[in-house]
Amino acid sequence: MNTALMMLAQAQGASSLATLIMPLAILAVFYFILVVPQRRQLKAHQNLVEALQKGDQVVTAGGIMGEITALKDDSVQIKSGTATVVVDRSRIVKRTTAGGEVTTTERK
Repeated sequence: MNTALMMLAQAQGASSLATLIMPLAILAVFYFILVVPQRRQLKAHQNLVEALQKGDQVVTAGGIMGEITALKDDSVQIKSGTATVVVDRSRIVKRTTAGGEVTTTERK
């Protein structure tokens, strides 16, 4: 009888341990699948926005393509064809420098 109670107690202890480990494992998987890549992409976009210079060819999130003619702290003036447009600096998604180097923040 004593052995049966000991086995039952051990089985319940293993069950509670598994109950604790499974949610933690699921949270860890979600963290590495969702949060880490999103942070990496955000950092890449911040680097892109900080590196913008006058004369760079850019594409905005709305699809406007043009050349940067003026920069301010939070906005960019873009000449596209015959029009000049002012957009928020964070809306730039792609940049081409004079040397032909393309920088983008899209997922690959």
